[in-house]
Amino acid sequence: MKSGLQNIRTPAIIVGVVLLAAGCAAQSSYSLDSFPDPPAMAASSSAMASNTNSAGLEKAVFAGGCFWGVQGVFERLKGVKETWAGYSGGSADTAHYEIVSTGTTGHAESVEVMFDPTVISYGTLLKVFFSVVCDPTELNYQGPDHGTQYRNALFYTSKAQKNLAEKYIALLEKDKVFPNKIVTQVVPFKAFYKAEDYHQHFLDKNPRYPYIVFWDMPKIANLKKMYPNLVAES
Repeated sequence: MKSGLQNIRTPAIIVGVVLLAAGCAAQSSYSLDSFPDPPAMAASSSAMASNTNSAGLEKAVFAGGCFWGVQGVFERLKGVKETWAGYSGGSADTAHYEIVSTGTTGHAESVEVMFDPTVISYGTLLKVFFSVVCDPTELNYQGPDHGTQYRNALFYTSKAQKNLAEKYIALLEKDKVFPNKIVTQVVPFKAFYKAEDYHQHFLDKNPRYPYIVFWDMPKIANLKKMYPNLVAES
């Protein structure tokens, strides 16, 4: 990957419009309006208290390929109060875009989501993740972007998140929602390092950037089509 707004991710544009997929649901055996719901989340008061801040917000961290589109989807949901694009899975000293882009640091491009669990549940965020954000059957890549930094992963911040994520993946596998095996990692959250300023809210700031038009705007369209009641008013 090259630094600077002009050149980053431009090779992805050449891959072809035939791969522009409109989100994961198009690749699953379910129609857009029938994607399975996650199991009910067993939330003990002690487990949830350790996972919320003083404002009552809960943290969730998702990796689903290029963080531009991942952030663009989650920040449109009701109950999501703040999002950050960044890096998880590696160390602080290598959490820089040019280094992460080598695929040798252990990081995954990720998005930290702070949400109000009284408005939107972690289970609903998972449903959006699997049906809109990414293709969970792609190992170490998403669409045109290849490398371990583009793996899809759920960095759980509580035991309750871990249990729900694992149960939901098992349900999706049992129902054969996707034609191939789900390879999403469910791993403990250790640290999140915010990405460079020019990556933050990139989709909203650059809606006509070719990569965004080809690869991420279809996800936004799918989100609005599948879950209109979840989308916050702009």
